[in-house]
Amino acid sequence: MKLSCIFPMNITYSPFNLVAKTCGCKENNRVSYLFLEEPHGLCIDKKDLLEAQIQACETLLKYTKDDLERSTVEREIEELRMARDLMA
Repeated sequence: MKLSCIFPMNITYSPFNLVAKTCGCKENNRVSYLFLEEPHGLCIDKKDLLEAQIQACETLLKYTKDDLERSTVEREIEELRMARDLMA
């Protein structure tokens, strides 16, 4: 028996199965994250979490059509990459 998984558009496979979404109004647009599965609290490495957030944002960026949302997601990716690079 072969099992298959179907993911909605803004979900990407990551170590923590993380979803990125844009939320807020025009003046205060932000990216929020949601864990699809409960990760074990002791196993989450900060660098792995940043990588999962970057991956989820890059997937969200593929499906973003609005210029305001696109700039918000791009800014979030830049900030996450800078934080990841500072940890190295």
